Amino acid sequence: MTEYAVVNPATGETLAEYDTLSDAGVEDAIASAHEGYRVWSRTAPSERAAALRRVAELHRERRDELAAIIVREMGKPLEAALGEVDFAADITEYYADNVDKITGDSPLDILGEGTAVIRRSPLGVLLGIMPWNFPYYQVARFAAPNLAVGNTILLKHAPQCPESAEALQAIYDDAGLPSGAYVNIRVTNDQAATIIADRRVQGVSVTGSERAGAAVAEIAGRHLKKVALELGGSDPFILLSTDDLDAAVQAAVDARLDNNGQSCNAAKRFIVIDDLYDAFVEKFAAALGDAKVGDPFAVDTVLGPLSSLAAAERLDEQVQRAVSQGATVVVGGTRDGAYYPGTVLTGVTSDMDAYGEEFFGPVGTVYRVADEDEAVALANDTGYGLGSYVFTTDAAQAERIADRIEAGMVYVNVVLADSPELPFGGVKRSGTSREMGLLAADEFVNKKLIRTA
Repeated sequence: MTEYAVVNPATGETLAEYDTLSDAGVEDAIASAHEGYRVWSRTAPSERAAALRRVAELHRERRDELAAIIVREMGKPLEAALGEVDFAADITEYYADNVDKITGDSPLDILGEGTAVIRRSPLGVLLGIMPWNFPYYQVARFAAPNLAVGNTILLKHAPQCPESAEALQAIYDDAGLPSGAYVNIRVTNDQAATIIADRRVQGVSVTGSERAGAAVAEIAGRHLKKVALELGGSDPFILLSTDDLDAAVQAAVDARLDNNGQSCNAAKRFIVIDDLYDAFVEKFAAALGDAKVGDPFAVDTVLGPLSSLAAAERLDEQVQRAVSQGATVVVGGTRDGAYYPGTVLTGVTSDMDAYGEEFFGPVGTVYRVADEDEAVALANDTGYGLGSYVFTTDAAQAERIADRIEAGMVYVNVVLADSPELPFGGVKRSGTSREMGLLAADEFVNKKLIRTA
């Protein structure tokens, strides 16, 4: 069976198949990126920025075509697909606009005479291993900052996203980047391990599951390679007080259903103060139950299919197992092929599998708490630590909770507020690095000290 294929999850139809690279092809790709680095790293930052700005422009010019591809590949509703293309363009443009900040020297105050600066210089060839849930956005937030600083990219996309991967290769080629600056590769996991071990490759970035991240990190560690990990999450949504419960519920719905519920930093555990719990569950369940499931190309569709039949089956198995262990399904919970409706679970306790699992689909678990301390304790009682959401009318309380939450990101009274200038990343089992913002450009650079007497 061909490993790289476009299988429309809405219909189950295989639309296209792509060959993986031969071992000789892998060698050619590494050599191309290595030679490309010799050119790209010596290209003036202003010229690199101009090429990236053209990459952003081509995203916008090809917006409709790019969006349609990922609807077919992984079932993303069309409006969401269009929004993803726009966001990828914005991220790429951000690094073009800020290239001087991320490549300029940083002077140091020193105790002796003379001067000292930190000079950021590229490392070389990087391998990016990307997931299927955001085929353009994920690539942009890895590739753009690293290309801006002068690294070159070998890009292994998810096996179910070969068409979007080819479309991105065409964009980087047409934007005028030199040969080898950005190289799309279709390789097996064994071949990826070979690439990581190659001395010409200086680092690897993985966005994906905890299992995938651990496997790659193990290989990278054996070969002393820098690794950046962006992994899963089970983000808490804490509701302690509100002047508008309907607005808070809508924020919860938006945070749970974004990208068909298949987002690492989606709100997944809803932790609600006792006096709001019953009304929240009623309204939240009604809203998730009303979310229209259907053709992802239809303008009124809220939930398309999950990324694959296997993904829907995994989610359904998790929900059924939760029920068998004592949880209650308030709404939803019935799979139809690759489609899965908005679903709400209550009664989940710490002895159930669902308490510690990530539900990668439109399933939310709701918990009742008595006070702020119980809310924070429950929010932190997870192996994950990616994002979090706090809704309260008490500014001092929001500040306290934001300080106590064990996560890489805290959003107060707002959801879906990611932006190119804001760093993205987590702690604990959610990862080890930051993408987006200026911090992303420091992940794979040599922060070289230059001390002059």
